[in-house]
Amino acid sequence: MQQYIEFKKQRELGEILSDTFGFIRSQFKPFFSTILKIVGPYLLVMLISLGFYYYFIGDMFSFSVQTSNDFFNPIMMVLVFFIFFLAIIAAYVMAQATVLFYIKSYANNKGVINFDEIKKNVYAHFWNFIGLGLLVSISIMIGLVFCIIPGIYLYPILALSFSVMVFNQKGVSEAYGYSFTLIKDNWWITFITFFVIGIIVGIASYAFSIPAYIYMMVKMGTMAGETDPVAITGGIFDPIYILLNLLSVSVQFLLNIITLVAGVLIYFNLNEKKNFTGTYERIDNLGKSSEG
Repeated sequence: MQQYIEFKKQRELGEILSDTFGFIRSQFKPFFSTILKIVGPYLLVMLISLGFYYYFIGDMFSFSVQTSNDFFNPIMMVLVFFIFFLAIIAAYVMAQATVLFYIKSYANNKGVINFDEIKKNVYAHFWNFIGLGLLVSISIMIGLVFCIIPGIYLYPILALSFSVMVFNQKGVSEAYGYSFTLIKDNWWITFITFFVIGIIVGIASYAFSIPAYIYMMVKMGTMAGETDPVAITGGIFDPIYILLNLLSVSVQFLLNIITLVAGVLIYFNLNEKKNFTGTYERIDNLGKSSEG
């Protein structure tokens, strides 16, 4: 029997961390199955275009008149990079929307999810996520330009705006504005929670990048006798190196889901402190049970 995680309640930092992994562990199969069904095609396009981009970089470094076309490769590389750019935006937006609407379905139905409803909501709110993501990105970038500190200050606030948009059913501008109200008097604990989650995810992501780094160092050591440094650089981008990098990117993409789940728990923690939504729901349910 799967453990039910109650999202609508207050939590300390330790509880947010334990419940993040507890939710992923208990919901592992349906959760990632839902993500792959909805996000999988976009993730696949992202990985394929990234693989071709690595290939063209290697081909550019090992350029020779006999094997390469001076005009064709740069054009293809730019085209592939453009496709990759669009695919990575679509994949991350779809992943974020899927995680949030999955948790919304899970929380509203006491652990039971409705795949069709989740998929419908993800596609229906795609452009809202794009719009809010653009607004958040511009705000944080402007903040980072001004002495970095404003950008750091804005990150934990605006990271919650996506949860506000989904769970409070607000529009883009309303969600953006309400996230400042939600975090009021709780900025430091929110920042620390995101920071700790970031360290955990960052270390795990780095660990999965190590095989590609090791292979690159071994390959460079093997080719150290080459007289042409361009040939050495181009030779590193072989199929094995590309596959190892694609595996690393795939795992890092999935590890990002940990941050998204933790972000939802942070949102509900702050929402309970301010609005007591879950508390009122539980009291109401107890009243209905007593009447029954």
